[in-house]
Amino acid sequence: MDRAGLAAFLRRRREALQPEDIGLPRGSRRRTSGLRREEVAARCNMSTDYYARLEQERGTHPSEQMIAAIAQGLHLSLDERDHLFRLAGHSPPHRGALSEHVSPGLARIFDRLQDTPAEIVTELGETLRQTPLGIALTGDASRYTGPARSLGYRWFTDPAARALYDPADHEFLGRMFASGLREALTRHGPGSRAAHYTDLLLARSEKFRTVWDAQEIGLRPKEFKRYVHPSVGALELQCQTLLDPDQNHFLLVYTATPGTESYEKLQLLAVIGSAAPAG
Repeated sequence: MDRAGLAAFLRRRREALQPEDIGLPRGSRRRTSGLRREEVAARCNMSTDYYARLEQERGTHPSEQMIAAIAQGLHLSLDERDHLFRLAGHSPPHRGALSEHVSPGLARIFDRLQDTPAEIVTELGETLRQTPLGIALTGDASRYTGPARSLGYRWFTDPAARALYDPADHEFLGRMFASGLREALTRHGPGSRAAHYTDLLLARSEKFRTVWDAQEIGLRPKEFKRYVHPSVGALELQCQTLLDPDQNHFLLVYTATPGTESYEKLQLLAVIGSAAPAG
C-alpha cells in the first residue's frame, strides 16, 4: 500500500470533482474547490473520519470493496480505478463483461436522475445502481447476492419477481430473458457467468428449459413496460435505454406520459416511496 500516493490521488480527484458533476447544488457558501470530504464519504457509504484518514496517510488498509466504492463515488475512469487499486495494494478487478464499475459518463447522467425511476444494469440484468424512485418502483435490488442478482435468473426461480409485472406480459418476458442470456452465452462462451447462469437454470426450472429449447435470439423489450405495483396499482411506463458499449452496462430510465393515470401514480409513488415492493 502506497499511503502517500493514495492520499495524494484521492485529494486531487476529490478536488477535481464538482458538486454539479454528481447532481448537487453548489450553494453560495461553498469555499472548497471540489467536493467536501463528507460528500465523498456519503457517496461511498463510509464515515467521514475514515475517508479523511485515508487522505491524511493514516488510515487502515482499505478492503477491495472499499476501494471499489471510492472509485465509483469519485467517478473514476477505468484507468484511474485500476491505479487506485494498485495504490491501495490490490490487484485491479476485471474489465468488460465482468466489470461492475460504472463509467464516469454514465454515472454523471445517472446522478442527475434522482427524481426519476432509473437503474444501471449489466447485460445479465444485474442491477448496479438505482435511484430512490427506482427502488420504490421495483424494490431494492442491492439485497440480492449470487445468481439471484440477475432479474432474468429470478424470473425463472422466484415467483415474487414475476408478481410485479402484468401477467399478460409474462410469457414474452420469459422468452426475452432467455434470448438475452443466449446472446451473452454466445458472446462470452463456456466458463462465463452467462454459462453458469444457464446451467443453473437448466437444472432448476422447467419453464426455462422450455423457452431455452425454442432457440430464440434477438428479442428486445417492448416500448412500454406494464407493472402491477402493490402500493399504486397498474402502471404503464416507457423505458429509455442508454448503452455503455465498453462495459456493456445499460442505463434504464422509466417515464410516464404527462396527464395519464400512470403519470399521476408515479408522482404518488415518489411521495410514498418508503413502501417499496419486496420483489
